[in-house]
Formats: sequence, structure tokens, C-alpha cells
Amino acid sequence: MVGVSDGQTSAQAPAAARTRVGRPLLSLALASMMDEVNAHSGAVYLLAADEPVLEMAVMAGLPRAFAAPWERVGLSAPIPVAEAVRERRLVWVAGEEDMAARYPRIAVVLPYPFALAALPVATESTAYGAIFVTWPGSHPSELSDRDQEHLTAACRRLAVRLERAREGSRPPLPEPDLLAGPAFGGAAGTLGTVEAARMVSRLPYGLCSLDLHGRISFANPAAAELIGVQASRLLGNQLWACVPWLNDPVYEDRYRAALMSQQTTSFVALRPPGDWLSFRMYPSTTGLSVRISRARAVAEMARGGPRPSDAPARLVTISQVLSLAGALTEAASVQDVVQLVADEIVPAVGSQALVVLGSRAGRLHVLGHRGYPDPQIVERFDGMPLTEQTPGTRALTTGVPAFFDSREELERLYPVRGPDGFSAWAYLPLIASGRPVGTCVLSYAEPHPFPADERAVLTSLGGLIAQALERAQLYDAKHQLAHGLQAALLPHSLPALPGVDAAARYLPAMQGMEIGGDFYDLVPTEQGMTAAVIGDVQGHNVTAAGLMGQIRTAVRAYTTVGQAPEEVMRSTNRLLLDLGSDLFASCLYLRLDPAHGRAVMARAGHPPPLLRRPDGRVRVLDLAGGPLLGIDGSPTYPTTEVDLTPGCVLVLYTDGLIESPGVDIEDALADLGQVLTEAGERPLDELADLLVQHSASMRERVDDVALLLLRARG
Repeated sequence: MVGVSDGQTSAQAPAAARTRVGRPLLSLALASMMDEVNAHSGAVYLLAADEPVLEMAVMAGLPRAFAAPWERVGLSAPIPVAEAVRERRLVWVAGEEDMAARYPRIAVVLPYPFALAALPVATESTAYGAIFVTWPGSHPSELSDRDQEHLTAACRRLAVRLERAREGSRPPLPEPDLLAGPAFGGAAGTLGTVEAARMVSRLPYGLCSLDLHGRISFANPAAAELIGVQASRLLGNQLWACVPWLNDPVYEDRYRAALMSQQTTSFVALRPPGDWLSFRMYPSTTGLSVRISRARAVAEMARGGPRPSDAPARLVTISQVLSLAGALTEAASVQDVVQLVADEIVPAVGSQALVVLGSRAGRLHVLGHRGYPDPQIVERFDGMPLTEQTPGTRALTTGVPAFFDSREELERLYPVRGPDGFSAWAYLPLIASGRPVGTCVLSYAEPHPFPADERAVLTSLGGLIAQALERAQLYDAKHQLAHGLQAALLPHSLPALPGVDAAARYLPAMQGMEIGGDFYDLVPTEQGMTAAVIGDVQGHNVTAAGLMGQIRTAVRAYTTVGQAPEEVMRSTNRLLLDLGSDLFASCLYLRLDPAHGRAVMARAGHPPPLLRRPDGRVRVLDLAGGPLLGIDGSPTYPTTEVDLTPGCVLVLYTDGLIESPGVDIEDALADLGQVLTEAGERPLDELADLLVQHSASMRERVDDVALLLLRARG
């Protein structure tokens, strides 16, 4: 282990003295830090040498099993220690509600009241890892300035020591976790151990003492009698491991809750055939005291109490699955699934690389991969027929997982086309809704045995990945359909126009199918004039998009045959009524005549355009207008003529650009006008991007956005 300097070593000390093994660096630093701020648990993580992964080096105050899902975490993982390293700052989680809101994956696994601080262990130039410490749920909601200073200074000191150790080629060696000593023992000024045992043996209720691992270090006769197990079988074992009817994760969860929160917890359990017992746990930083008695209100407890299970269960495995399941629910696209598996599952199971395979039209397809220095090693399998005898195709077609401890074992069964740089593999079939949707391949840099319990965990994880992948493939298909339909209905490009520059933007809503009824178009006409139109069909779904396509086509047709602006609006209104649609549409139509510096506009319930003059002044064009299209059978749509001298910019938009929950429309228009005043001289494409970015609706974007900019040239 790296020696810890006390600041008294002479620079002239012999080299042997400077490099000899000293006190454990990480354990002492963590213990000192926890003592300074009165934390009850914590851990030190170190960055892996050759991959962006944090590995737990030392844990203190609680068994390492509590943090099993996060023993190895990717730097991009949304958990406090990774965030602390990424952002080089202290991350404070005030309690149970704060954890659930910001880090739901952790809250699912550890739904207990506790506070947490995570800090980077880093110098100005290099990050070496991270530390977290926790306090009971009774801790104040704010971390005091004193504690922040202590923690920050301690992490800096540790980073400096790690830097010196690295410079001296003395990396930290493995150190044991720090747990408290035996939970039962004498203390000065109290009854001796023997007399204390005699005293509790006389009590009519059961008493047990558990260490931090949940192992029984003491049990009085009443406890053994109530549980129905000899004291000799209880000592040294976990309560839920040696008592069959307590072998339920719910009961182990109460022990975890007590230690994490340092608050008293309790539960009731049915001892067959019909005796209900009450267990009350009193925690401290050295272990737990458990009081066991017969439960009252048996009938009420029988309705709400957990049922015993005959099947063995381990909460650590359940915790890992819960954490990873929470991560996978956040994946939307196939690439999101691949990235999350790479960030969450690959570090958790100790593998170094990943390939996700799928199938289409009888051929293998690589959906994504991570960790391979040469992508061609993986991509050569893309398009391979499923009839090829490879472990990937076999797992996909049969649904049977395959585990290869070494390259020799793999080559005995399958010819390898060339080395991929790895030495062990797990091929997990991804089965969702009873059918195979792909294969997940986990690769290990060194030979890796796969014991039965690890195979079971990996197979279970394969099921979670499969469900996420199936959802993601459906999402991707819907996404491609929506974008393809929207692209087909909107102009592929804007035509070159005489005397006018133009730029346009379309953004779908962030909710729904990402397709909607907003549209725009430019139609060149005779005599060097141009028609421009922008509109918004009610809704953002396939029906709205289909109706939008019909309206856009109709406007082009009426423009081409030479109808005036007010006639185009009336004709489009009649069409919408004839179609019998329940949807309405707003529309703004204008005829541009840049040669004479004017524009004639007609409006049907659409937001008014903005006009920027060459001197930078911006005004809202409050045009006369008629009702929305599709409402009235005989409306009038008066027209307004506007001067459009060279350098003027017209801003046509749909209401999605200015409407946002909690934002006044007049304020949003004023903000838009201010941006237009300051940046109106920029090229139109830059200006269009800027207006969209500054839109109030961009914070949530519950509606589609269409924007059309027109600038008159000299």
C-alpha cells in the first residue's frame, strides 16, 4: 500500500525508506474525512487506468453489498460520484426526496432517508477518482460551510498524495473495507459481559445483536425459542439466511433501511403455521440490536404482511437488476439502449466491450458497439446470413445464452475469423414478447469464468435489455415514419426568388409523434412576383399532417391559376369545409412584389407577422383578417398592403414560436422583436437559428414551430 507522509520525511531520506509500505492511504483518508464531518458511511472510487470507469476501492461504515450496483460505474452514468468527477464539483443530495427527483436509479435501490455528498479527488490538472459520504436522514437539508471546507480540503490532500504515489510508481494496493468491530462487548463503567448476558436471558422477549453485515453475534434464549432455531445455528449467520421463513428480500430491506437511515425500523413476519412475530431494529454505527416479540392484531397483520418465500433470494442481485432496469427505462432510441448498456451494464459486470446485434430479412445487423479499438472487427458481421454458424447467430436464433471462459473454448466450437483482442465472451439472447429481438455480446479482456449465479444474473439482464431494445426499435420506426412523412409534406428546399432572400425552419413538438400541421411554402408567380404562405392546422399528429398537405397543395394550385390573395383564402376555406374535417387551420398568405417594394397580405386567424426596417426598427403588423379556415361558409378576408423596401425583413411564424406555458404572448413578441432589432443584419440562415433558439417555447416546445424569413434585396 502507498505510505502516507506525515510531512516529516527528510528529502535526503534513503530511497528504501521513502518507498516502503506504510499505512493504508485510502482507508485512513476516508476514515479521517468521515470523522471530521460526522458521516456514518462512505467510499473511495479510483479511475480505472485504461477506461472511463470509476471503481470502488474502499468502503466504510456499511457493507460493500449496499453499493453493489455501483462498484464499477461509467463516468457518464447519472449518479453523484460520476457527476462530481465530470463537473469537478461537490454534489449534495439533501435526502430521500432529493435523491428520487435527481437520481431515481439510486432511489429505486436505496429508498431510505439519508443525505449524501460526492466530491472529486482531483488536482488542477488530473482527476484520480471520487469520494462519497453519507449521513442519517435526520441530517439538515443543507451541508454546512464548515463541512464543505473539510471535505473539499481532504479530497485535495488525497489527490496530491495519489499524484505523488503515481509519480513514484507506487499505485495504491487493495485495502480492506472499514467496518466497526464486534457489536457486543463490555465498556468501562457498565455491567460486564457475563452479567449482561445473564440479565437479558431473564427477559421474556427475544434480543439479538447483529453486526453491520447482518450476522448474529448474540441471541438470548427467548429469541431462539421465538424463532424456533437453536442459538448455535443462529450465531455467525444472517437472520434471513438461517431462518427459512425469514428468507425474503422484504425483511433484509428493513435491516438495510435501519443502517442507511440510522433510524429504528420494524417488520412483522409469519412463523409457520400461524404465529406472527414482531421484529424491531435499533441501529448504530457498529451494528443493530433487534427486539423480537409476539405481534398483536394478528388478523390485521395477516392482511398486510409479506408472505414467506421458499425460494432463496439475494437483495444484492435484485438491487443490481432494479438499478439497471431504471436506467434502461430512460432509453428512447436503439442508440440510447446501446449507450446505456455500455455506461451501466458493462462496468457493473466487469466486461470491457459490447456488441448489440439484431436481425432483418434473414441477416445479422450490428445495432451498436463500444470498446473495440478497430470498428471493422465488429462491422464485418453486419449483413451476415443467420444461417452462418457463429455464436452470435446461434444465440439470436435459438434464444439460448452461451458463455466462453477463454478463446480456446470458443475456438473449439466456432471457427474465429480473426482475433478481436478479447479473451472471454457472454452471448446473451435478447427475448422480448416471446421472440428474439437481438443478441448482446459482452467481451472480457482476460479469461473469465462464469459461475452459475453470474450466468443467471447476466441472463436476467439480457431480458431487461431485450425489453428496452424492443421499445427502442418501435420508437425508431415511429420516429423515421414521422420525419419521413413531415419531410414529404414540407418543401425540400426554397426556390431562388427574384429580389427576395428566404430562409425557413420547422421544429416538431417535443411530445407526441414529432409530426404536426404547421407548414410554409414559397410559390414563384408570373411578372416576377412571389407568393408566400404559412399556416397551422390544429393538432400535431398524422391527421393534422395529412390535412396540412392538402391545404398546402390547394394554396399552390390557387396561386398558380392566378387568384388574388383574398380569393386564395376563400377557396382554401371552401376546400376545408368540403373535406368535412373537424380540424381548423390558421393561415397567412402574401403576394410579394419586390420590384415595386410592396407586399399584399391576407390573414385567417394567424399570428401577425413582424417587419424589421433597414434602420433596425421592428413593428408588429396588425393586419385586418378573417376567421380561421374551416369555420364559416361565407367569410371575408380583407387584404393589407405593406411597404417592403430593400433591406426589410418579414418574419412569418406559427404560434408555437411564441406560446409557452407561463409566458405572456406580448412579452414573447417583445423579446422576439428585440432579437430581430439587434441581429436583423445577419444572414437569414443565422438569423433563423437565432430566433428559434431565443424563442420562449424552446424551453418546453409543446407545439410545432414553423418560421419563414423574407428579406427584400436592392
